[in-house]
Amino acid sequence: MSQELSIERIMQTGLLTCEPETPLWMAAERMAARQCSSIIVVKVGQPLGIWTEHDALAVNFADPDAVRIPISQAMNQPVASLHLETPISEAALRFNAERRRHFLVVDDGGAPVGILSQTDVALNQGLEPYLRLREVQAAMRQRVLVLEGEQRLAQAARSMRLSECDAVVVKCADGELGILTERDLVRFVARHPGNTPIEGLASRPLLTVHQDDTLIAARDLLMNHRVRHLAVLDDADEVVGLLGFRDMLAGAEHLYMQDLRNALEQRDRALAQSRENRQLAERVIDSSLEGIIITDPGNRIEFVNRAFTHMTGYTAEEAVGKTPAILASGRHDTAFYRQMWDALKRSGHWRGEIWNRRKSGELYLEMLTITAITDDNGEATHYAALFSDITHLRDNEERIRKLAYYDALTGLPNRRLLEDRLELAIRHAHRNQSRLAVIFVDLDHFKEVNDALGHAFGDELLVMMAERLQLRLREDDTLARLGGDEFLVLLPDLEEVEEVTRVARRLVEAVSEPCVIEGQEFRLGCSLGISLYPDDASTAESLVHSADVAMYRAKQEGRNGYRLYRNEMNLQDDRQRALEIALREACTTGEGLQVHYQPVFECDGGRLYGAEALLRWHHPLLGSVPPVSVVTLAERAGILPQLDEYILEQICTQLAAWSAIGAGPIPISINLSARQFWQHDLPVRVATKLKEHKLQPGLLGFEIAERTLLEKPHQAAVVLKRLRRLGGEVAINDFGTGYASFGYLQELPISMLKIDQRFVQRLDSGQRGSAAIVAAVVGLAREMGLRLAAVGVETVAQRETLARHGVELIQGYLTGQPVPADLFASRYLASRSGVTPQDA
Repeated sequence: MSQELSIERIMQTGLLTCEPETPLWMAAERMAARQCSSIIVVKVGQPLGIWTEHDALAVNFADPDAVRIPISQAMNQPVASLHLETPISEAALRFNAERRRHFLVVDDGGAPVGILSQTDVALNQGLEPYLRLREVQAAMRQRVLVLEGEQRLAQAARSMRLSECDAVVVKCADGELGILTERDLVRFVARHPGNTPIEGLASRPLLTVHQDDTLIAARDLLMNHRVRHLAVLDDADEVVGLLGFRDMLAGAEHLYMQDLRNALEQRDRALAQSRENRQLAERVIDSSLEGIIITDPGNRIEFVNRAFTHMTGYTAEEAVGKTPAILASGRHDTAFYRQMWDALKRSGHWRGEIWNRRKSGELYLEMLTITAITDDNGEATHYAALFSDITHLRDNEERIRKLAYYDALTGLPNRRLLEDRLELAIRHAHRNQSRLAVIFVDLDHFKEVNDALGHAFGDELLVMMAERLQLRLREDDTLARLGGDEFLVLLPDLEEVEEVTRVARRLVEAVSEPCVIEGQEFRLGCSLGISLYPDDASTAESLVHSADVAMYRAKQEGRNGYRLYRNEMNLQDDRQRALEIALREACTTGEGLQVHYQPVFECDGGRLYGAEALLRWHHPLLGSVPPVSVVTLAERAGILPQLDEYILEQICTQLAAWSAIGAGPIPISINLSARQFWQHDLPVRVATKLKEHKLQPGLLGFEIAERTLLEKPHQAAVVLKRLRRLGGEVAINDFGTGYASFGYLQELPISMLKIDQRFVQRLDSGQRGSAAIVAAVVGLAREMGLRLAAVGVETVAQRETLARHGVELIQGYLTGQPVPADLFASRYLASRSGVTPQDA
């Protein structure tokens, strides 16, 4: 028997956090960007407090410094928490009993895993409250705070706080109405507009419903417009109330309480009228379909009816004299029961859902109502508990939901649920100006397999394919089954088209893997069609149709592959894939890959100091590929480690060869991309290569872009120290272009600065600024004990200017272009080794 859904299914997993020192405005800015209603304040991974939209009412908007205080001074603490397996109904009870709007959700170890808001619970309630209340006027909030538009923000926030309002209606000068909510105040904390009139800050126009409209329609309006409040109008179109999910929940709770009171009042009258005939009253109670327990003030059971025995398995003899604790499930803590008794003593009644355990050990969910029966002095003489088993109701709700939105065979979302998610994804992509993709998947030759081996075999095959496809998708992607052997994939939040094609290749590979069912092994293929938003279509229906068209094109062009809806994208993707395949092969065979070396000379005397290794790739069919593109291709194809290994092997092999012929070792520097620099095992791999080729330390140096180091300077310092232990130079290769902080520069363990060629090439223009920059960098390097090299030296005048300013090393076309290893040896190493160029 299935149990009620836990809050793990509805909680918000994207936990928004900040440090205690975070300024209040910055925390609010993060909340506004994420559209979150709360932010958790953490220190060393532990939650300290919470700051919510409701807390924004306490900010003094008249004081500009109020938003700059640390959030630790404004947060609420401690943070109330719920275990992730807590049932939704129990969470709803905790919200009402503790008058909270947020709970931190924790796992078995107490670690935060998400946040649960009152709105999350409201959105996951069944339809019963809306159907019972029926009309808006039955649930609306009749006490409406209306403020004039010229009122200042600080005064409005104070009015909302004192009136305990989470939203107010704003009457603007032009006669139009707007609304100001707690979420708006969070945005004002983030961008602190000042203590301005609220007319310019209110959201307009004000969304409205009439008091006679159905509550279901109002609920749909709230959800479709993603708002929290609606103004309620009467027949004269005057605002007479506000309506939100909290009001709907309060209205439903009021109905339940009213039902309880009515039932108890009727029962009290019946007992009063039949006081002389108690036996008759007992027979009425005993024949009730609801379980009934009557206890004394000490909570000892005095009476149970037959429905109690039927539902729990305990006979009257087994139950009388004991406490209701014999039914305890163990799923509720002592705080839950303490709150229940506090409510009983405070108001005389309690109603809610609770998990109990039958005599057989089986858990069941019941709707329980407890009422204190008092004497003429108001003292409780008995407690009456009425309960009914609602487990099957929750099971039916879940079953209906699954039938409506999920495929019965595979358990995947069906077309209806996919269309809903696709509509939401399109709105999200439109708002964020991002891309999404739809992939239409059709299994090749499935009909033949299904006809030959039977439908049961085909169903098992479809389940297998669904599992394989799901494993190849990202966490936020959606895989749906349309029917038969057709599937649809939704890929939201795409940064580039290549992401889609990588996913498509993974899906094709997954389907193509061998299948073994009932001892038979065979293979299937699939044809995929891809459409992109907004490139190919702007509506859900059009995107699916375009993907369907592209899928049929893939079938016509050979099956077991994918095609994009637009042909020009296919051509671009074909070239991209061809380059990735060729590069993968080149990393193994070395075809077309070559390391060139550009000499670096001492400015004073012209002595060869070292060289910079530069990668070159020329494919016989695809032509020459720029070095930056080679690294990008390697990153996308996932072969960057293989490319790094190839380059390191080539350089170390060449250094060993030069050393073997007596050419004398010279230091070689390697340019590192950001991805290469942050590889955790880079220093270890370099040290291993040096040892394998018996090369002395210090022969390999590294050049890193200034911008890479500035992204995470503290972490970069750790990596740089590990590289420096290898003995070689560690240089910033484009100094001056990334706006480096001198404070961070002082902390980074580098040994060389390389002046970017843009500054060097401006020296010929005669501008005083360029020479001044060079002089400043020379002075900085000298004071910090760093070597200084200039890159891109092309003229004698540039060399003379650099020498005059004291630059130690130069590199550029004036002194030598990048050349292959043999040519480098014949030109620059022969004189150092005493051998002929042919020997080198």
